[in-house]
Amino acid sequence: MSIKQIQPRFIVLLLFIVAGGILRVTAAGNLTPFSNFSPLGAMALFGGAMFADKWKSYLFPLLALFLSDVIMMKTVYAAYADGFLFEGWYWNYIGFAAMVLIGQLVIRDVKVIPVLGGAVLSAVLYWLIVDFGTWMRPTSIDITTGLPFSRDFSGLVKCYALGLPFIKNTLISNVVYCGIFFGLFSWLENRIPALSAR
Repeated sequence: MSIKQIQPRFIVLLLFIVAGGILRVTAAGNLTPFSNFSPLGAMALFGGAMFADKWKSYLFPLLALFLSDVIMMKTVYAAYADGFLFEGWYWNYIGFAAMVLIGQLVIRDVKVIPVLGGAVLSAVLYWLIVDFGTWMRPTSIDITTGLPFSRDFSGLVKCYALGLPFIKNTLISNVVYCGIFFGLFSWLENRIPALSAR
């Protein structure tokens, strides 16, 4: 692909994904006033909804997630690094890919209801997948007992219950960053015809 063949829409979409990755790293370092307030979900939903090629909607957001993870594991969270990334990283990536899929399936039109629905649904699905992965890991500890989670339904429910407080920031940040990403891109599309997919 030559430089002349690269579409302005693609470049701008890619810049939004890169910005999401940068914002994620700064939020992880508590350099913003909102601890754990991350554009992770919005980045996945935006990529899933906006890239015309399905492979791009997975590749670029996942690449931004990976690069931001590597940076955070080498700097902010170096004490928690387990090898190259962190223990159980693949559950995080499965949850992230599921959010991209929700962006593809739910946000077919950039309107308030589909974007809001995608933001809420992706937060819940991400919590279910990632906390299931936490429960599956034998090294995961129930902070209320100091013991590993029991390998039964009650242990899984306990793990989900302990993860509930964390879904709040995921949900709020999904809604806020989706509003910013989708709103800003729609505003740009209306003013720059070359950015339109049509």
